Amino acid sequence: MAQASLPPDLNVSADGSGDDDDTRLTLAYENLYEVPRTIVERFSDHIKYLDISHNKITNLDAVVHFKHLTSLIVDTNPITENCTLPPLPKLQLILLNHCKISSLYPWAGKLKESCPNLEYLSLMGNPAAPSYFNGGTFYEYLQYRLFIISKFPSLTHLDDRRVTEDETAEANRLYKRPLVERLVRPGSGGLNQLIHSSISWNAFQNRISSLWTKDKQGTKNLLI
Repeated sequence: MAQASLPPDLNVSADGSGDDDDTRLTLAYENLYEVPRTIVERFSDHIKYLDISHNKITNLDAVVHFKHLTSLIVDTNPITENCTLPPLPKLQLILLNHCKISSLYPWAGKLKESCPNLEYLSLMGNPAAPSYFNGGTFYEYLQYRLFIISKFPSLTHLDDRRVTEDETAEANRLYKRPLVERLVRPGSGGLNQLIHSSISWNAFQNRISSLWTKDKQGTKNLLI
């Protein structure tokens, strides 16, 4: 690949540890609005670990050129649920902490399509990831975890906690397809409309709660 000249004021760090130093690239704290084309041309054919955190990036389309990427750090960028990742089948870890993601549905499903082999995912600090620190209740936090876990069968870590076998079992029970289909009211266009429209997490969670109350009486819930 042709070696393109880099912007003189861009502090590019290709570092790491061990014998794989040339597979790690850090572009953090560079006031970037996108991954520069010169960076893509020079590094995309061998980088496995890319850190673009603490910038002003809203579009991740350029990441598609990093064919060998296994780890992507996007913390503290104004990424929203309208930003979808390109296909990254080798990606195992993505950190999207403290971004602007305010809706999980259908964004999480699109992330699963782009990154089907994720093992580590962190969304802490986003409006769509309820926690004590952003005003979310413990119940909302649990439902958030179960929903995300249901989307990623290979996930071993979500945020700062390992995914447990109990969580996986409960996620599969709660968010299996027949139940999700019942969240769509008759005459609303069916599941296809729900999947292709963005709804608030609170509305989605409230529908789940109502179904629990109506249909799960007498059945002990694993986590609630």
